[in-house]
Amino acid sequence: MDAALSAALRLAGVFAVGLGTLHFFFPRLLDFRAAIPVDGPPLRPLRLPGTRLAYATTRGDVHGIAWVMNHCVSYTILSIGVADILAARWIATPHGRLLAAWIAGFYAVRAASQRYLGRRRGDWLVTAAFAALGVLHLLAAVR
Repeated sequence: MDAALSAALRLAGVFAVGLGTLHFFFPRLLDFRAAIPVDGPPLRPLRLPGTRLAYATTRGDVHGIAWVMNHCVSYTILSIGVADILAARWIATPHGRLLAAWIAGFYAVRAASQRYLGRRRGDWLVTAAFAALGVLHLLAAVR
């Protein structure tokens, strides 16, 4: 792996470790409890496809699912960051290109998903930043 790509992956890794760590605190920082109040009208039950079964979803369930999803994303971003910092050790291995491609896919999904947050100038900048991380990892995968 050339020195520029290695340095870019390390820099991306430091960013991802910071972002992944910060992400663990987002439920509190973004006030999930107020955003997903416990009190309010009942929610539609979750119907299981192909069956007559339905799960009576509560607001507490939705609040908990938001925490679970946030923590899973936090762990993934943090893990990608550590992997990127150590990329010089694994990128040339038989599965290194596959891992780099998987990370590129993760960042592509993240970039495309920014639209759910809005279409403000900052949203486009975040989309571009995550797309650039995806391209960086795609380059690492096909180098």
